[in-house]
Amino acid sequence: MHVVVMESLEEYLSGTLNPESRRDIEAHLSICESCRQEVAGMQEISGLFSAMVPDEVIEPAPGFYARVMREVGSRRPVPTFAGLFGLDLAFARRLVFASLLLLAALGSYLVTRESEYPAGSSPEAVMAQQDSPQFENAPAHEAMLATLTTYEP
Repeated sequence: MHVVVMESLEEYLSGTLNPESRRDIEAHLSICESCRQEVAGMQEISGLFSAMVPDEVIEPAPGFYARVMREVGSRRPVPTFAGLFGLDLAFARRLVFASLLLLAALGSYLVTRESEYPAGSSPEAVMAQQDSPQFENAPAHEAMLATLTTYEP
């Protein structure tokens, strides 16, 4: 659809467009087949929607709104299982903050105690090196010498 029609299409279809703009759109529609078909399809759809509007207005019975409000007001919420886990936002923030502090304290404790462990290779690591493919490529006495020098008791 072209810009001339798109700018004022809604007003054109509703009939509220000023006469000058209406003449411009109708002039364009007289020479453009694709825009004419598009507008005709939209007018058909608009007619179908207007046919869906009821002819008479249905009014509720007297006192209907009062009965509904009374019924809604008399109902009490029923406790649910999921409601047990509903946390207050302030409590949840405090819980998260306390968890983070505990995590930081435990982490700092582990970092300070890490120096008590030996930094050298463990006997298990030395034995695992003997099973590696690199050990088999070198002559046995050189590999054993290298293994013994890296092991510090």
